Amino acid sequence: MHSDSFLDLCRAAIGSQNVLTDPADKAPYLTDWRRRYTGDALAVLRPGSTEEVAAVMRACHAHKLAVVPQGGNTGLCGGATPEPGDAAARGTVVLSLQRMNRVRQVDPLNNTITVEAGVILQQLQEAAQTHGRLFPLSLAAEGSCTIGGNLSTNAGGTAVLRYGNTRELCLGLEVVNIKGEVWDGLRGLRKDNTGYDLRDLFIGAEGTLGIITAAVMKLFPAPRARVTALAAVESPRAALALLAIAQSHAGAMLTGFELMSAMCMDLVTKHYPQLRYPFTAHHPQLVLLELSDSESEEHARTIFEKMMEVAFEAGVVKDAVVAESVQQSRDFWNLREHIPLAQVEEGKNIKHDIAVPISRVADFIETTDTLLQDAFPGARMVTFGHLGDGNLHYNVSPPVGVDHDQFLSHQDAINLIVHNSVHVHNGSISAEHGLGQLKREENRRYKSEVELAMMRAIKQALDPQGLMNPGKVV
Repeated sequence: MHSDSFLDLCRAAIGSQNVLTDPADKAPYLTDWRRRYTGDALAVLRPGSTEEVAAVMRACHAHKLAVVPQGGNTGLCGGATPEPGDAAARGTVVLSLQRMNRVRQVDPLNNTITVEAGVILQQLQEAAQTHGRLFPLSLAAEGSCTIGGNLSTNAGGTAVLRYGNTRELCLGLEVVNIKGEVWDGLRGLRKDNTGYDLRDLFIGAEGTLGIITAAVMKLFPAPRARVTALAAVESPRAALALLAIAQSHAGAMLTGFELMSAMCMDLVTKHYPQLRYPFTAHHPQLVLLELSDSESEEHARTIFEKMMEVAFEAGVVKDAVVAESVQQSRDFWNLREHIPLAQVEEGKNIKHDIAVPISRVADFIETTDTLLQDAFPGARMVTFGHLGDGNLHYNVSPPVGVDHDQFLSHQDAINLIVHNSVHVHNGSISAEHGLGQLKREENRRYKSEVELAMMRAIKQALDPQGLMNPGKVV
């Protein structure tokens, strides 16, 4: 590898100011958001257009350099972080898409928006709003994560129940492959049966097959009214009963249904006392639910009140508080969104982003809680997540008074208990965060050889030299 000639090619293609080689300039791109992984790169490259991405990829392919694509660097599994070691000797670059941040087109009649990969999720939401439309993907990092990263990890968020994951929100992609060839799939069609669905190969692939440079995303009419409420229930099983009641009464109006354990609320109120817990009594579980209506707030509240009346009469709900203002609705969502932040304040913990069939969520929690308490008495389970789609953030904190680093030495054993239980309940060890470096080897334990062989065949076909984001996914 001749690094000088390669860097000269890149400087000519994207400008010297966008080829970062100084260690201080590279540093923000080399460590993941959780500061769990730190790698090295010969350079950080910041192309500003699809043509520039293609030129950089051609140079990388010619010099046999590995490429680590990166969006907002908010991933939770190390998928956008280069591997450690001598990057110059190994030959690795980070390709940042942050400069590719343009909204190319909004088509209100087709209900689509075409954006480049570096567009911040919140900016996409705001662009949709200016046209009276809704882009429903919403998650805690929306102020800094990019749509390219959302697509590469198939991000979920709080509205999957109604609108689906990022995969379901995407109609077309523009992708640059390892050879620097551009596939323009930005057609914005809801029906296109002309062969293999190439789009779905790249969504959720975490940059291991090619570089997503732009996408056509679905938009929806903006709702005229929202009703947000917190409901207190005795158990996850009762929460599932409430979900069934809510779906039967509200149907597609039900856009959010989040489960939060008492431990979650204890941590939030401990570390963020300004966020008021709205109940006078302590409840084992809370459900945050939201209805979105295209008619009126009166119509939405009528449906909500009938739904809750049935839930109270059935003994499913013990108490409930309905938001009476936009600010109170935000306050309710703040309780949910501060759970991960409160965990950070509390100290180190062992995180799991898992999914099981909705009908088996209660069984999974009961079984896994028991297994962990038997193995690690006093361990605190911080369980919350998107109950409406079966995605739980099942996190394990040390017992009170136990040294956090000492507890983390049991991480492999705890992961094995949790992931084995996920497997028994016919679930997935990664629901919305991806595999990255964190779960790559773990994934091999639960995937069949047939499934792994097909994944490797796809990787071999599109990236035969293994230059696209090595060490991730497969």
